[in-house]
Amino acid sequence: MKRGLIVSCQALENEPLHSSFIMGRMAVAAQIGGAVGIRANGVEDILEIKKVVDLPIIGIIKKDYENMVSYITPTEKELEALIATNIDVIALDATINADLNLLKSLKVKYPNQKFMADISTTEEGVRAEKLGFDYIGTTLVGYTEQSKDLNNFDVLKELISKCKTPIIAEGNFDTPEKSKLAMELGSYAVVVGGAITRPQLITKKFADEVNKVKF
Repeated sequence: MKRGLIVSCQALENEPLHSSFIMGRMAVAAQIGGAVGIRANGVEDILEIKKVVDLPIIGIIKKDYENMVSYITPTEKELEALIATNIDVIALDATINADLNLLKSLKVKYPNQKFMADISTTEEGVRAEKLGFDYIGTTLVGYTEQSKDLNNFDVLKELISKCKTPIIAEGNFDTPEKSKLAMELGSYAVVVGGAITRPQLITKKFADEVNKVKF
């Protein structure tokens, strides 16, 4: 993957743009806008995006299991489904909530596959480097019990200073200014999702401000 902006093109089943075709068009728009990579969820979306853009893709499968906290590529079933798509990079939960045996087995079973660790604390990122991950992302900072009081920029800076593995800024880097700062601090790349690809959320930001005016 090249350094720069990666756009996360995802729409879950309860969202208005949930469609592999639409995610493909979103990826095309991202490429035209200057993205150097795409992050995508699910086999159908990934295969559609691969057909329409020539950018590297970070693939995940979001799946909820009973009695499991992890939901980003949480088991080997999702992992093998992604492997079958010939994906460039597979991202998965590498927090303390994840299956450690699964994390330890990745490079043994799939030595030629690139993996990205989605983490929520500095300690988890350092552990991910020791486990052999190719990229470490701040994806889950603030979204786990152990990171609910942490600042994404603080974790980012600590990881950059402590790890040799490329660090990808992801999670609430939702303005051009924040994304630029993440790169200036030494991030390998920055992932932006909803701020670009979820028009219902973008619209709400505008509507909330407009509706503060009495008219």
